[in-house]
Amino acid sequence: MKLTKTRLVILSLCLGIGGCTYGRINPGANSYSQAEAIKGQGGVYKIGNPYQIMGTWYYPKEDYSYSEVGTASWYGEDFHARRTANNEKYDMHALTAAHRTLPLPSIVKVTNLDNGRSLVLRVNDRGPYAKNRIIDISKRGAQLLGFQTQGTAKVRVEIMAEESKQLKAALLGQECKPVKTSASTVIHSSNPAPAAEVSRNPLQLTGAEQKSQVQSAAAKGWYVQTGSYTQESAAQAQSGQLTAYGAAAVYPARVDGQTYYRVRIGPYAYRQEAEVALAKVKHFGVYNARVVQE
Repeated sequence: MKLTKTRLVILSLCLGIGGCTYGRINPGANSYSQAEAIKGQGGVYKIGNPYQIMGTWYYPKEDYSYSEVGTASWYGEDFHARRTANNEKYDMHALTAAHRTLPLPSIVKVTNLDNGRSLVLRVNDRGPYAKNRIIDISKRGAQLLGFQTQGTAKVRVEIMAEESKQLKAALLGQECKPVKTSASTVIHSSNPAPAAEVSRNPLQLTGAEQKSQVQSAAAKGWYVQTGSYTQESAAQAQSGQLTAYGAAAVYPARVDGQTYYRVRIGPYAYRQEAEVALAKVKHFGVYNARVVQE
């Protein structure tokens, strides 16, 4: 499967601002259009003062370098149509999220580290406050990221600095230059979203075009194995994300009559080389990766 050159783009399930439940806002629209829709709901730009929840203090601030790995949860019916922390109406079917300290609203990219899917969301609420979770995602966002059923997922949350700054400027009536961004960020995985909502993974390399090859057999040496999948498409998706860390490829293997597609980086002549690659991959967020030998 050829991995084409990509850039991060924003998914909108509601193509128009008008005619949607609670004036659902199209995150693919320009900053001024989004700002008008937000203000139409009564929403505002705000950071907020420090506040205390269950004995813990939180300090909201503008942090345009924010990036964090942790646990995501989702919230739905109990809050549907209620006001968010910046006075929008919460819509569990929209692509929004709650965060404890980021500016409201701001734009973030959330990547489910268990399946490789990524999604762009607008943060417009505060929370979560249970069990050190770092973000609370709308019901629809959790569906598209593939963790609604289990309730939580290990994710990476990264603020999209330019998009967030532009939305702030538009809400405050300040001049803002357009940000080059286009249309979608749900990534295919072992549990894919509908075809209309799927795009290439924004974490894939954007240099020379590359191909994740299925190898018939692994050469002898040391490898970093990052995953094992029953569906080849899921293995290919992960392999494409990891080419920056070495020669990533997919290796099929039969186990008890079932074909598994193993994603591996290597081979390395020495275990120490594989351990260095393993450390980088775990820093990237693939926590179950391990070193294996053929």
